[in-house]
Amino acid sequence: MQDAPIGKSSLARTRVSQLIREAGELFTVADVARILKVSSVEAARSLSRWRKQGWFVRIKRGLYASVPIEAETSEQALEDAWTLVPKLFGTAYIGGWSATEYWDLTEQIFRDICVFSAQPIGRRKQNFHNIPFIVIHAPFEKQFGTKPIWRKETKVLVSDPAKTIVDMLSNPVVGGGIQHVIDCLRRYFERADFKSDLLLNYGDRLGNRAVFKRLGYLSSQILGEEHPLVAACALRLSKGNAQLDPSLKGDVLITRWRLFVHSSMALGERNP
Repeated sequence: MQDAPIGKSSLARTRVSQLIREAGELFTVADVARILKVSSVEAARSLSRWRKQGWFVRIKRGLYASVPIEAETSEQALEDAWTLVPKLFGTAYIGGWSATEYWDLTEQIFRDICVFSAQPIGRRKQNFHNIPFIVIHAPFEKQFGTKPIWRKETKVLVSDPAKTIVDMLSNPVVGGGIQHVIDCLRRYFERADFKSDLLLNYGDRLGNRAVFKRLGYLSSQILGEEHPLVAACALRLSKGNAQLDPSLKGDVLITRWRLFVHSSMALGERNP
């Protein structure tokens, strides 16, 4: 038997209320079938009807979100876009510029949400329900240095401040560009929870030695040559030269750090 429109059927209203109460803001067809104890076919049909009646919105095939009663349109279905991350990207964490906002490492506001996912990534730029995501592939062994936070009923992982810094030094693009990375690094150095050992440990585990070239050079400029972090980075340098900002080809080689830096940013020892 088909459900009548929500406004005319107390049974349908009861079923929708139960679904929202038990599933939360986001749910799949399988969740509906399990909660309402119906077949997957019946669950899909009910969801289709209820979506047309404005109670739910489809995020992607098989994934739905409830529309708050106070929302004027279905475009306002999601109060917190971060709750989408576990459902969309599986084993994943929010990092890069999005994590810098969460940890107050920046005052900039970014519209795109930066996600590191263990799933194979078909497209780096993805959009769901008019919410833009930038997705970076990070295999399981790179999924460390995260903190669980709760957004309503959904647990979301966010890279902690040190892991956020190391990820951005590994790939400045996810930090919104090297200048923003530098600004965030300065801010992190000023924090009470700044830990040199944690930066070094995360850099070792990440396995990208360019991290230490960038971190060593920038630390020497911000903290001073005598800081222990600078010496520790110098011991971890790999052979070959890297770019401080891969998107801006450096024209000055900082030999000590085996790092090419654009002349507009080269502050230390220079070798043309």
